[in-house]
Amino acid sequence: MSTDPLTCKELVELVTLYFEGSLSAEDRSRFEEHIMSCPPCRAHLEQMQTTMRLLGSIPEEEVSPAAEEALVAALHGWKRE
Repeated sequence: MSTDPLTCKELVELVTLYFEGSLSAEDRSRFEEHIMSCPPCRAHLEQMQTTMRLLGSIPEEEVSPAAEEALVAALHGWKRE
């Protein structure tokens, strides 16, 4: 990646890597700078953190195959929109 500021679209694409701690120090810095200056992206990050926390608290065996399929389809559909 470059040293240019991140766009909102780039930030959305990097959220998972950010949560996993997989971004380089430079990219993490760019990500965090963008979050500090962009309220909509900060809200997106907070929503993703909440979603991950809530979904992570559901035991896997309690998620029906149909619910899992619907969630995966929704996430894949969101990427295409």
